[in-house]
Amino acid sequence: MKEFMRNAIKIAQKGFTKGNSPFGACIVKNGKVVAASHNTVFEKQDSTNHAEINAIRKACKKLGTFDLSGCAIYSTTEPCPMCFSAIHWARIGAIVYGTTISDVKKLGFSELTISCKMMKKQGKSKVKIRGDFMRAECVELLKEWKRKIGKTY
Repeated sequence: MKEFMRNAIKIAQKGFTKGNSPFGACIVKNGKVVAASHNTVFEKQDSTNHAEINAIRKACKKLGTFDLSGCAIYSTTEPCPMCFSAIHWARIGAIVYGTTISDVKKLGFSELTISCKMMKKQGKSKVKIRGDFMRAECVELLKEWKRKIGKTY
């Protein structure tokens, strides 16, 4: 599992070279990476281009289906409500994330403070959620981004 989060961290760092935000996501099926992407909101000037959304789009294209049942998504930060909804609708079975929405809100991102667990409960979603996975490494990612870029939305 750690290799998949490391993949998400590495691709988020790659996004730094293009001036993007500190978020990366990796979608896995049957122990293999299907797709990985970083946030491209600034690069593409599209507020929906979060890492999770970009990874879902890539995975759907690669697998030729909108149904990502049997997949898990590793995200460097807890998915926002938009991303959680997309994960739910794509039928991804599990979310594994490092830092929380409140962690990035403290950095200045205009996050809605609705956690994945709250979304799951209120929406009666079946997605499994595991937070604080490799948290220390994901916190370091945020610190590295803050030193190099620091631009929020």
